[in-house]
Order: sequence, then C-alpha cells, then structure tokens
Amino acid sequence: MRLMIKSRNRTADLLKGIAVILMVQVHLIELFAQQQIFDSYIGSVLLFLGGPPAAPVFMTVMGYFIAKGKTNFSKSIIRGFKLIGGGLLLNFGLNLHLFIKIYNQTIVTSPWPYLFGVDILFLAGLSIIFLSLFQKLFKNKPLPYIIIIGLIFLIQLLPYPNDLGFTSYFNALFYSNVWWSYFPIIPWLAYPLTGYVFYLIEPKINYFVRSNNYKIVILGITGIILVVSISYGIMIAANLHVYYHHDAIYYIFVLIFMIFWSNLASIITSLSPNFFTGYIEWMGKNVTVFYVIQWLIIGNIATGLYKTQSGIQLAAWFLGILFLTSALTFLYTKVNNTFK
Repeated sequence: MRLMIKSRNRTADLLKGIAVILMVQVHLIELFAQQQIFDSYIGSVLLFLGGPPAAPVFMTVMGYFIAKGKTNFSKSIIRGFKLIGGGLLLNFGLNLHLFIKIYNQTIVTSPWPYLFGVDILFLAGLSIIFLSLFQKLFKNKPLPYIIIIGLIFLIQLLPYPNDLGFTSYFNALFYSNVWWSYFPIIPWLAYPLTGYVFYLIEPKINYFVRSNNYKIVILGITGIILVVSISYGIMIAANLHVYYHHDAIYYIFVLIFMIFWSNLASIITSLSPNFFTGYIEWMGKNVTVFYVIQWLIIGNIATGLYKTQSGIQLAAWFLGILFLTSALTFLYTKVNNTFK
C-alpha cells in the first residue's frame, strides 16, 4: 500500500489521472447525454465511475500530501483562499455561454447558483484551510482527525439550515440541501481527513504490508466486498443529490473501494512504465490545469447541447475533449515552465 516511489509519487499521479479522466466522462453524462441514456443502467454505471474513483480519490490523495508536505501555515491558508477564488473564476468561465444567454433573455433562470455552485475547487480550498488549522491544533496525532471524521457524519443527523437569500450560498459551502451544493464540507471533508490519517498511520501499515503478495490479499478481500455491495454503490452514485450528500454508510463503501483501487494502482505502478500509464500519470501530475480546461470546454458547449447527445456522439465528444484538453494542458505547462 506504500505510495512513495522516488521523487514523484507515481501511484498518486496514476490515481489522480484516472480520476480526472472519469470526471470528464461524468460531466458529459450529466450535461450532454440524452435523458434515456442518463436514466439507463449504463448511465448509472458511468455515473458510478465518475463517483468513488473520482472526487473521493482526488480529495483523499490531496489530504495525504497535505500531511506529507508540512507546508507553512500562512502559505497553506493563502493557497486555500486562492483555490476558492479559482473556483469562483472557473464557475464564471465554464458558465460564460449560459450567462450570455441569461443576459440576452434567451434562457430565463437565476445566474447566482451557477456562479456560486460549490464545485470541487471550493472544497479543495476549504479543506486546505481546515486541515491547516487542525495541523496547528493536533500536530501528527491521528486520533483527533478520526474523531472529526465521525463528527462530520454526526452533524448530518441535524436538520439542514434554512436556505434563504444570501445565506443559501454561504450554507452551500458547508452543510446545505440546495442543488448547487455539490461538494459541501459536510460530508466531503471526510476524504482529505482520511488521506491525512492514512499518511500518519502509513508506517504501521507498511510494517505489515511489505510486498505485492499482501497487496493481492487485500485486493481480493476488498474486491469480494465490492462485488457484494456494488449495486448499492451504483444506486447511490446514480442519484446525484444523494451522492453529493451521502452518509457514513456510503463513506465506508467508498473507503473500501479506495483501499481496493489504491492497491490496484500501486501494483500497476510497480510494473515497468509504458506510454498508456505514463500519459495518465502526466494528467495526474497536471490535474488542476487539466480539470479547469476540460470544464471550460464542456461547460460552455453544454449550454447549446444540453441532454441531446446519443451514445456514439458521447464517445466522440469524450475522445475529442480528452485530446483537446491534453493538447491545451501540454501547451499551458510548456508556456508556464518557459516563463518560470
């Protein structure tokens, strides 16, 4: 289960790369796919693939590296607020076509839920801020972080706050039932906390799990559990509102899935690298840029193609957007490195 491999963490890059690929396809299913495809069993499976292997894995890996990095407190806080600001700018950029149509009165709807929708960059920024504060208070003692994970799901037992006026946009960041609260702190902070705890207890785990033979055993046990419970996992992931506000039981399911998934990725990266895994790891290395670019493309096109595309068209869009996003990400990184 050990993640570190020399200078860069190939397993983490592979997990993040797969996550962002699956995010591309789930955004297409949500926004481009005809309703009959979205409602079909295949649609549910695709929504599942855009669920546990995507955002939870990404946020867990982020928590792991926050614990590993031990970044200066003030720098971490600034980074958190930058990500929140970046999330706001991304919302504006990906919905620009929609905002133009709202301004022209071609589409009649409120722009504010789209501007302040709580996407994953908001969650990432707030998570960095919270974890930085927890680092200051608890240092490297895993128990307090585990207790906080439990408290997160206890808070879910409380009624949602009244979402009226401006407070609805503020509440959406933390604990809310409004539709634009995609990744609120409750329950999603549990995942970076999980990654943080994993880093703290990793040496003890590695004492027992020293070879791929142990990983294969863990892979088999968790795989059997997932086979038994996969219909439950798909059912929750296919109901987007329930997925975005899932409870402790689904968190445990996702945790088991991530143990399976991370061990599988670790075994893959222990093998000789190839072009295919190298490409995915490259996406993982540049995951934030890749994520922003794909959303800018998909979000603006979706305003004109909302829920109109067939299966063949979805496949074509997926390959085209993957290629275009990869090219633009490559170009961005080259230019950025040149200026650095």
